[in-house]
Amino acid sequence: MKVIPFSYSLRNLWARRLTTALTAGGMALVVFVFAAVLMLDQGLKETLVETGQSDNVVVIRKGSETEVQSVIERGQAALIESLPQIARGGGGVPLVSKETVVLITLAKRDSEKPANVIIRGVGPAGALLRPQLRIAEGRMFAPGSNEIIVGSSIATRFRGLGLGDPVRFGGRDWRVVGVFDAGKSGFDSEIWGDADQLLQTFRRNAFSSVVFRLADASAFADARRTLEDDPRLTLEAKLERTFYADQSAMLANFINILGLTLSVIFSIGAVIGAAITMYAAVASRTGEIGTLRALGFRKSSVLLAFMVESLLLSLLGGLAGLAAASLMQVFTISTMNWQSFSELAFSFRLTLPIAVKTLLFALGMGLVGGFMPAARAARMNIVSALRES
Repeated sequence: MKVIPFSYSLRNLWARRLTTALTAGGMALVVFVFAAVLMLDQGLKETLVETGQSDNVVVIRKGSETEVQSVIERGQAALIESLPQIARGGGGVPLVSKETVVLITLAKRDSEKPANVIIRGVGPAGALLRPQLRIAEGRMFAPGSNEIIVGSSIATRFRGLGLGDPVRFGGRDWRVVGVFDAGKSGFDSEIWGDADQLLQTFRRNAFSSVVFRLADASAFADARRTLEDDPRLTLEAKLERTFYADQSAMLANFINILGLTLSVIFSIGAVIGAAITMYAAVASRTGEIGTLRALGFRKSSVLLAFMVESLLLSLLGGLAGLAAASLMQVFTISTMNWQSFSELAFSFRLTLPIAVKTLLFALGMGLVGGFMPAARAARMNIVSALRES
């Protein structure tokens, strides 16, 4: 079977440069939306998953979806601290942080609008359990004091939270003594202070969660079984990565449903545009198609040539849209995490699987939009096509 050269499809696209550019541009816009949605979802998941460590365990009250909703009595926290599976630090001190998590309202720097922010009270081992955290400016807060440190995202987006600034919440004055960088994890959107001081400030008698490090990562099942089997405890334990991944579920589902719905709607328009372009190409090249058939090229060759042309058109739009979407990685956006009802900052993240999915999506639009015009070209009668030329 004689095959029409690949260069034939390329030359035809180049000959219709303006039409090619307009059609590819429409496809690029759809691909941009599709890729941006996937990148946004990936950025959200990575931000929260990277918040956790693979050998850390978070314990909260059974039935609580977040630390804000959880209550762990001091006696229960002491029982957790005695688990044999917990790793030990210098001097045999267990690597456990009894933490209190509270939502406070602060004004944003740009709009002055109030937003919820998580303030986390941590124990002495709190920073040791999060090795991704480093002090970027200032120093760590002193235990037992009214000093706080703020995440880099919080310091940037909220008013009055720079190094050395006084802050008032819970009926008490606090001072920012440090700004920390948590490696673009969820902790960057938090404020940290001493757990006992925050308990007193907010008049609480119980912690929100207990975080500990496993001496052996494979011992998690034993630790969880010990907690669940103890009748004195109504608690549940999750690996920290699993816990924070669950925190992204609701927002991630919303982003996916909204974004993919828009992508489907826009893609219908892009497919129609590609089909119109290809139908116009077939109509303007009737004589050319008849000549190809008279020279011995079979219907399947004509069909393949026009399909290749449509796929090249969609690939061009896909690459342009993906390139535009990749520029979104320089931006950081913030929104409310519906799971914890607190402000969360995260970035767009482009990965190889997302790039592959995006290009396949673009080629799929070209395949659907180009098939009917290509089939019409292949079905043309040779004599009729030559007469119309």
